[in-house]
Amino acid sequence: MCGIIGVVGAVDALPVLLDGLRRLEYRGYDSAGVALLHGDSLWRARSADGVESVADLIAKCDDGPHDCATGIGHTRWATHGAPGEHNAHPHVDCASGIALIHNGIIENHHELGDELRGRGHVFTSATDTEVLVHRIEEFRREGLTLTEAVRQTLNEVTGAFAIAVVDAAEPGVIVAARRVSPLVVGISEGATYLASDIPAIMDKATSFFSVDDDQLLTLRAEGVTATDLDGTPISLAPLVVDWDLETAQKSGYPDYMTKEIHEQPEAVRATLLDHLDKDGTITFDEMRLSDDALRAITKVTLVGCGSSYHTAMVAKYAIEAWARISVEVDIASEFRYRNPVVDETTLVIGVSQSGETIDTISALREAKSRGAIVVAVSNIVDSSMAREADAVIYTRAGLEICVASTKAVLAQIAALEVLALRLAQVRGVLSTERVVELFHQLTSTVDLVAEAVSREAAVTQIASQIANAHTFFFLGRHVGFPTALEGALKLKEISYVHAEGYPAGELKHGPLALIEPGVIVVALATDPALHEKILSNIAEVKARGATVVAVAADGDERIDAVADYVIRVPATPALMTPLVDIVALQQFAYQMAQSRGLNVDRPRNLAKTVTVE
Repeated sequence: MCGIIGVVGAVDALPVLLDGLRRLEYRGYDSAGVALLHGDSLWRARSADGVESVADLIAKCDDGPHDCATGIGHTRWATHGAPGEHNAHPHVDCASGIALIHNGIIENHHELGDELRGRGHVFTSATDTEVLVHRIEEFRREGLTLTEAVRQTLNEVTGAFAIAVVDAAEPGVIVAARRVSPLVVGISEGATYLASDIPAIMDKATSFFSVDDDQLLTLRAEGVTATDLDGTPISLAPLVVDWDLETAQKSGYPDYMTKEIHEQPEAVRATLLDHLDKDGTITFDEMRLSDDALRAITKVTLVGCGSSYHTAMVAKYAIEAWARISVEVDIASEFRYRNPVVDETTLVIGVSQSGETIDTISALREAKSRGAIVVAVSNIVDSSMAREADAVIYTRAGLEICVASTKAVLAQIAALEVLALRLAQVRGVLSTERVVELFHQLTSTVDLVAEAVSREAAVTQIASQIANAHTFFFLGRHVGFPTALEGALKLKEISYVHAEGYPAGELKHGPLALIEPGVIVVALATDPALHEKILSNIAEVKARGATVVAVAADGDERIDAVADYVIRVPATPALMTPLVDIVALQQFAYQMAQSRGLNVDRPRNLAKTVTVE
């Protein structure tokens, strides 16, 4: 996830771009840059200073030109290519006359890059983005306009993109396009703006327009024209924006938690992108571990805290099922106090949204001191965990602001299940064909997550009917168990309601004594292989007076006869059910909190990142 800003027709474009980048910094902050059309040439400045990238860029621009009307700016969250100024956007062509910024992933960049290098193009970055600017350069040499050059280029690429391009040879023009990655246009008298999110241009434009997939825009000071990628003229859909700036930063949602729940399909999609090569090989750009090193592993240990601990538990089932290797899962704060048995054949994976969770950092340091291979799973580029680990797997959820984690949870599950496939492939446990099949099943869950998100109204109706309950038990089997733990945690975090998650089979070993009228039991019933077992557990609690809320797959007719309320989710392959079930439980917890008038973004006594033991 990256931030894009552009303007045509400004009296002074530079401060417009820098102000926009400040507001978009939450979309990525490992590097930042701007490019201005300055006379018949380009002026460019870039910075890569971690969380201070935008501030450092602003300082670099103190002596920048203030007579430019057209420019583009970018704040980056790295996917291809490590954080560094050479990988920062904007990227330029061989003659440094064309500049381009990009949000998304170009999936066929390897093939395009090889062809371009073979024709003499010199690449200066390790990004997937740079292929775009060099291909546009070639079409411009053939005499095409900038708009047509961009159109031809985009018809050759696969993947996701929101791009903006300027060319010193065609002043007063920005060409932009979008597929999957967000883009909006704003217009005011004498100037036209482009951004990846409305807050960047909120107080500058007077009218706003949304950009849909495969729409190509030509921006000039007097306005914007749009076509599809075939060249057919289209009209952009107007956006009604009646928010203030603070609300705009939430994209019109009432709070960050709602916004981030709705961002989950994109978070999963982005996390899964570009991990499958055309030959069926699972890859990770930042893995940095050889196949031989992965084959030598005899045990995997996952460590995490809170929601990250639950995603690690989900990963245990996937790794053991697909890679057939023994897996332990530990609460990070306990790991180093139990004299853990790890060595150079142990893969220790630390999971943390921020990459700064002190308990998880300490656990990884302990593992490394004992010779283990250490991998970090983090949502933040160049975090402490990422720097200290032998390898890193980045989730691509974008900045998460709400204290209660939502989209980062789903992104972690997606990333860890891809890692499970990688281990299975390297160890020869699964054939390439089976790995590809499972990977495609995983990518298909993006649509299922989106469908689950869309059903919030049904969840709201159920939650409103039991809003006064005070005790909840969440039950699940197999991957339903960590899902139950996550559901209970969300309810505790934001609703301040007593909630416990249990493996359903343990109910009769103690917790059943607490079941009585007034207690709510939330039962995860989405795994067909364990359906009979969970129905039996539901019967046990119903016989003792509990009210049952079942999370069940579409088409499950038997559940209606035994549950008091049913939350429906799309049917999903068993090991991937947490990706949709957790969405329903997030929405359930949210509605319970709303009924109590609580601030879901800032639950009491909790912090987003725990940096003290």
